[in-house]
Amino acid sequence: MSEFSLDVNEAEFEEKVIEASKKVPVVIDFWAEWCGPCRVLKPLLEKLAAEYQGKFILAKIDSDQNGRISQRFAVRGIPTVVALVNGEEVDRFSGAQPEGTVRRFLDKLIPSSADKLCYAAREVFGRGDAPTALRILEEALMLDMNHLDSRILAADILLHTNQLQEAREMLDALSYDQRTDNRVVKLMARLEFAVKGDGLPDATALETRIAANPDDLEARLQYANLLVTQENYPPALEHLLEILLRDRQFGDDIGRKTMLSVFNLLGGEGDLVSQYRRKLASALN
Repeated sequence: MSEFSLDVNEAEFEEKVIEASKKVPVVIDFWAEWCGPCRVLKPLLEKLAAEYQGKFILAKIDSDQNGRISQRFAVRGIPTVVALVNGEEVDRFSGAQPEGTVRRFLDKLIPSSADKLCYAAREVFGRGDAPTALRILEEALMLDMNHLDSRILAADILLHTNQLQEAREMLDALSYDQRTDNRVVKLMARLEFAVKGDGLPDATALETRIAANPDDLEARLQYANLLVTQENYPPALEHLLEILLRDRQFGDDIGRKTMLSVFNLLGGEGDLVSQYRRKLASALN
C-alpha cells in the first residue's frame, strides 16, 4: 500500500478520480472480494503504484459496493482496469494480466513533457489567464508539433478570445486522422459559427425584421447563427427548422445543413439533438 493507491467509494469518486485525473493519470481497478483473479491483479497494481511514485494514481473500487460507478463505465466482468486522463477514459483491459503487459499499459499513460505543459496551460486558462496559457502551449508544440491535446486546447482558447484566424490556422495544421477526433469536430463547428456570427446585426434588430416579415429567411439565418454563438441552441434550431419548412431551397438547403452543423457542435448526441433530429426527419418527409 502507498499514498498513490486509494480505496474510493461513490461519494468520493468525482473528487478523487475525475478531478484528480486532470492533474495525473488515474487507473481504476474494479474488483470484488469473491473474485480470484482480482486477488492476483490488485497487489500487482498496488506494487506498481508505489514503484511509479505518483506518475499515476491507483483508485480501487469494490464493484459490489459501488454498482453505479461500475454501470457508468459499463463494467461487464472483473477485474477490469480503466485509465482516465482529463476526466476521460483513454484505455482499459480486463482480466489478470502479466506484469509486463500491465507495465506497458501504464507506460502509455505517463505524461510526456508536452503533456505536462498542456496540463499547466489548462490550469492557467482555468484561472482566466489566456495569454500565458497560449505561451505555455507554444512551448508544448515546440517540443511536439503534432501534440493533439495542445492544439485542441490552443484552438479552444483562441476561439474563446475571438482570435478566429489564429484558431483556424491551429486547426488547419491537424492531420486528417486528428480531424476525426470528436473534440476537433466540435471545435470546427464552433469556429464556423463564430465566423458567421462576427459582424452580425444585434438580436433586437433581427427580431424586429422577423416579426415584420416571417419570410425574411436571411434574418432568420443570421438570428440562428447569433443564437448559436450565445450557446442558446433550442431557439436557434427552431429558426433553422422554420427556414427548412418555409423554403427548402433557400441558400442551397442552408437550413438543414446548418442544423447538422449545430448537431456536430453539440457532439452529435443528447436529448436536444435527438429531439431535433426527429423534427428534421419529419420535415424532410
